[in-house]
Amino acid sequence: MAPFPSGLLVLTAPLGSVPGRAAAALAAAAGLVAGPLYVHLQPGLLLGGSAPLPAAPPPAPVLLRALAALYSAAAAHRGLDVRVLLGHGHRLAEPPRVLLADGGGGDEGPVSFGLRQLAAAAYGCPPGLPTLLLGGPDGPRAAPEGSEGELPAYPDVVVGGTFDRLHGAHRLLLSACCLLARRRLLVGVADGELLRHKVLKELIEPYELRAAKLREFLADVQPSVLYDIVPLGDPYGPAVTDPELRCIVVSEETRKGGEAVNKKRLENGLAALELFEIQLIKDPERGRNEEEKISSSSLRQRLLGTLLRPPREAPTLPPRPYVIGLTGGTGSGKTSIARLLGQLGAFLIDADKLGHAVYLPGGPAYERVLAAFGAEILSEDGTINRKVLGAKVFGNQERLKSLTDIVWPEIARLVRKEIGEADAQGKAVCVLDAAVLLEAGWQEMVHEVWTAVIPEDEAVKRIMDRDGLSEEAARSRLRSQMSNSQRVEQSQVVLCTLWEPEVTRKQVEKAWDLLQQRLSHTPAAGSPSC
Repeated sequence: MAPFPSGLLVLTAPLGSVPGRAAAALAAAAGLVAGPLYVHLQPGLLLGGSAPLPAAPPPAPVLLRALAALYSAAAAHRGLDVRVLLGHGHRLAEPPRVLLADGGGGDEGPVSFGLRQLAAAAYGCPPGLPTLLLGGPDGPRAAPEGSEGELPAYPDVVVGGTFDRLHGAHRLLLSACCLLARRRLLVGVADGELLRHKVLKELIEPYELRAAKLREFLADVQPSVLYDIVPLGDPYGPAVTDPELRCIVVSEETRKGGEAVNKKRLENGLAALELFEIQLIKDPERGRNEEEKISSSSLRQRLLGTLLRPPREAPTLPPRPYVIGLTGGTGSGKTSIARLLGQLGAFLIDADKLGHAVYLPGGPAYERVLAAFGAEILSEDGTINRKVLGAKVFGNQERLKSLTDIVWPEIARLVRKEIGEADAQGKAVCVLDAAVLLEAGWQEMVHEVWTAVIPEDEAVKRIMDRDGLSEEAARSRLRSQMSNSQRVEQSQVVLCTLWEPEVTRKQVEKAWDLLQQRLSHTPAAGSPSC
C-alpha cells in the first residue's frame, strides 16, 4: 500500500503512559504516512463511545513529558514529520488523508466511526476518510494522572534559535513555548553573522524558508497564539528591548544565552525574564563526529554525499560516460576526494594538468597568451612562468578575463577529448576535477556538480601550512574565488573534508553508492561497470 500524504493519529492513553507507548505507535504510523503526521492527544477518550468531542489536555508537566517522548521517538524515523496538536477547531496545513488510532477502546466499526467524528469536529476533516487501528493496548483504562499542577502561564514568551531543518528538539522547544504563552510568542531566527561559525553553514536553509516552516508548524500546533517571527542579526534581538516579554524558553545548552539576555534587559531598565528550561533530546542515530543531542548540524552532516537537487537536464550530453564535475575552493580537499573516487573506479580528468598542457610551447594557448601578456612572462627556457603571469592578472578583472578567454576554451576541448577516451575505455563514470568548473561554465559538460567545502578558517590554515603564505595572503586568495555558498547553490552533491580522512572516505563511498543507484535507474546509461 502506498503511504498516505498526511495523517491524523489519535492517542487516547493516559499521558503518563505515552513515553512507554510512543515508540511503538510512531513505528506503526511511520510506514503509513509520507507527509505530516498530526498527533491528537486526548487521554481517556473512548472512540467507540457516543459522539466523541475534542478536548485538549491541560498544560501540565506530564504533557511536556509526553511531547518529549513523542518527538524523541519520531527521531528514529528519518523524515517523519510529527506535529503534536495542542489546540483544535482549525484547519490543518495538510488536511489528513488517513485517520489512525493506537489501540482502539472498542470494536473496529464504532471506533472508526468515532475517529471520523472526532476528526470532523476538531479539524474539519471530511467524512469517509480511511481509518486504521494500530496495534497496542485496547484503549486507556489506567488510573487518572497524579496532580502536579499546571505549567506557568505568561502573556508574552520569547525563544531564539537557528531552526534549520525543523527537527524534534526544535518542535519540543516550540511546543513548550506554545504551552506557556497565552497571547504572543516572539521567535528570533538566527541569520547573517550569527550563522558564520555554524558547521556546514552553506547547507543552512534560507531564512525565508526556515521562517515559513516555523509559521506553518506553530499555526498547526496551537492556532490561538499570536506568532511574531523575526530575523536575528545579533545574539539578543528584540528580547532585550521588548517590555512586554515575561519569559524566555531555553535548553540546558542555551541557558547561558538566556542569562545574557537578562543581563542586557537589566542594563536597559527592563525586568528580567523568567527562564523556563526544557530537556535536550538524545539522537538515536548519532554518528561519528556528531552531537549526542538531536541537532541541525548533525542533520546537515548527514546531507553530505546525498543528492541535494536533481541532476542537470542535459539532453545534449551522452548518457555514458556519466560525468561528475568536482569543484571546490583552495584548501577544500577536492584533490583527495578525486583520488578516492578514482579508487572506486571513476575515470579522472585533472583540469589543472590540462591547463599546464595548454601553456606549454607548441600548446594551443601558448602563442596567444604570449602575444597578450608579453615576453616578460617567459622563463629562461621559453616556458610561460605561471607565477609571473598570475601576478599580472591578480586583482585585475579585465586582464584576468583576457587570459581566461584564451585558456578556458582550450582546456574545455582537451576535457572533451578525455571524456571520449573514458568512453573508449568503457568507463561508466568520469570525474572532471576542476577548481574553476563553475567560473568557466564547464558545468555544461557534466551531468552533476559535486562541491567540496571547508570552513574559511580551516582553509586558511591549510593554505598557510601548504604554501607558506601569511594569514592575510591566504584569506586574500580565498576571497578572490567563488564562495562556498555560491558553489553549493549550483551543486547536486556536497562533500566536506573537515574531519578525519576516514570520515571523508565514508562520505565519498556514500556518494558513490548513491550515484550507482541513480545510474541503475537510468535506462539509457545502463548498469555502470567500472
